[in-house]
Amino acid sequence: MSPQGRTRLRLVLRDLSATSAFASIVLSGSVPAWALVAYLLALFTSLAGRRPLSTRPTFSVLLLLLTGLVLFGAAFRGLMDLIVAACVFAGLVTSHRMLSESTRGTDQQVQLTSLLMLAGGAALTGELWYGACLGAFAITSSLSLALGVLEPEGGSEEHFDVKPVMGRVGTGTAFAVAGAVAFFVLFPRLSWNIAARRQPPGLLGGTTGMSDSVRLGGAGDIKSNPRVVARVRLSPDPGVDNLDAYFPGRSFDVFDGREWKGSGVAKRPRQLVSFKRPTRKTVSQNIELLPAYGSRTLIALEHPIGFNNVTAVGSAGSARTPVVEVADEEVRVELPGNGYTYTALSDPDATLDALEDPSRYDALPSELDPRIGQLAAHVLNGEARPLQAALLLQKYLQRDFTYTLELEGSPADPLAEFLFVRKSGHCEHFATALTVLLRSQGFAARVTAGFFGGERIGSAYVLRAGDAHAWTQVFVPGQGWVTVDATPEAGRQNQPARVLAWLTSMYERLEDLWRARVVDYSFQDQLQFAQQLVRPPQSATKSEEVTAPLPGAAPVAAAAVTAVVVYVVVQRLGRKRRAGDYRRNKASGFLDQIEARLSRAGIVRLPGEAIEELTLRLTDGAHPMAPALAKATRAYLGARFGGASLSADEQARLLAALTPPRVG
Repeated sequence: MSPQGRTRLRLVLRDLSATSAFASIVLSGSVPAWALVAYLLALFTSLAGRRPLSTRPTFSVLLLLLTGLVLFGAAFRGLMDLIVAACVFAGLVTSHRMLSESTRGTDQQVQLTSLLMLAGGAALTGELWYGACLGAFAITSSLSLALGVLEPEGGSEEHFDVKPVMGRVGTGTAFAVAGAVAFFVLFPRLSWNIAARRQPPGLLGGTTGMSDSVRLGGAGDIKSNPRVVARVRLSPDPGVDNLDAYFPGRSFDVFDGREWKGSGVAKRPRQLVSFKRPTRKTVSQNIELLPAYGSRTLIALEHPIGFNNVTAVGSAGSARTPVVEVADEEVRVELPGNGYTYTALSDPDATLDALEDPSRYDALPSELDPRIGQLAAHVLNGEARPLQAALLLQKYLQRDFTYTLELEGSPADPLAEFLFVRKSGHCEHFATALTVLLRSQGFAARVTAGFFGGERIGSAYVLRAGDAHAWTQVFVPGQGWVTVDATPEAGRQNQPARVLAWLTSMYERLEDLWRARVVDYSFQDQLQFAQQLVRPPQSATKSEEVTAPLPGAAPVAAAAVTAVVVYVVVQRLGRKRRAGDYRRNKASGFLDQIEARLSRAGIVRLPGEAIEELTLRLTDGAHPMAPALAKATRAYLGARFGGASLSADEQARLLAALTPPRVG
């Protein structure tokens, strides 16, 4: 290869390695559009072999410094996350070096700033695509550096074949990657999850979500979208492959003949929304809403009784956000974000005896087709029980109507068109028909929008954009809102093309494996891996005899000395551990007494809620016992983890203050 060809190949590989690093931060969705455009312009200019900044070094450096001041000024004022600002600045420095005169020093600077971008990308997102960017960088940067070593400073006029060199460099890179993997697996470490922001990727924007209304008409294109919009971990875990559960988000009570809207009034923002107290049957859900969800409405399993620990993830990092109760069981997030994580509690046995405003749920459009009421009366034939009436109408709609995503035109009365002409539609038509038929006979009913499904991927259940669904809830006194879904079962879950669904499912399984084996890989996982290596084969039996030569005197002496050293070390560590155990046991006993006092006062911790989180919840709710609990909690944490003293007299004094206030 000619010297010019080698130089061009080296620079192309250098620029591609830098682009892999820059892509790792773009995956977070936090890079401003102007920075992305600037980098792409610099990349294409460099790949074209042009270096316009080589003749304007002073001006370009001053412009770069000014941009850096603006970026870090924005980070100082809280307009941009500091890590994002640092990554963007590293991308701009890389662009500047790519467009400057090509020297060995310039190449090294590009490699250095690329490593900085990779480190920032690891903090901003730990998704599967980051691993692809990291692998691409490892290969292209190794090849580029190898060519730089072969090429002397100032260039060379020698022609030689680079294929053998590239082959050896590729082999060396493969061994280096294998060594890095072995180091990652075996070297004691903490979980990456401690440092990573875990910001979900935001490249493609939202594809579905909770709209402010449900409008009849149009094609149901969303049902064919396999993109994952939420991940849900349940406790207790049902352990099934397909959950087939309803995840309501919004409920609508006002219908004008074409469109459903909600009349709920937003309450003041709070850190915690609790509708009812948890019971033994409460299901806890750790939910992650991804950017594809595209809404501030929180979803949960049916009959939610509480939402807490809501965190918004956006371009400025992660932050706790207040939530707003809008209507019955409907909660929205106060702060915008690319995605959200939170804990939800649902109780399948939650009941409601009466409605505060029943008229909201039996109102009908002023120009309702009279045939609708006549049809409902004919099907029900005098049935006066709400749930039984809803089931009769559900059976009628599922028997005589068909599900379709292909609807053309925009009729003046879409509900009458669905019931008496087309007799086919998608979930909004079935839900509207059932709700209006019930209301025409005086039953309280509403349309609810959310998701139906839950496909198990790893330890979590995923909801896809195509799982978006609408159904009916009828009010039954003594039970509350009961779901009755008139949509045929085949039309409730997502319906993507087979090939697309398979590819999406495979990607999700790979991403789950990436999370479990890379992002969340911890010291505990390393211990389990080591145990698997040293565990004897299951095929070995007691009857099998293994013979081996007796060891000599030297190995026996060495083993004895090692045993003595290990014994001394273990004894010293044991004394320290026993002293620590005493302090821990003492603090743990104090915590048990605190919980007993709280239980007598009727205060119960939520599932998975730590004592400090309970203290924060009571403080936010201005509970009268919150100040005393805060002092007791500080004393417990100091004794448990800080080694602070906690005398019996101090325990008695703190516990005496944990007395519920007298009423009257």
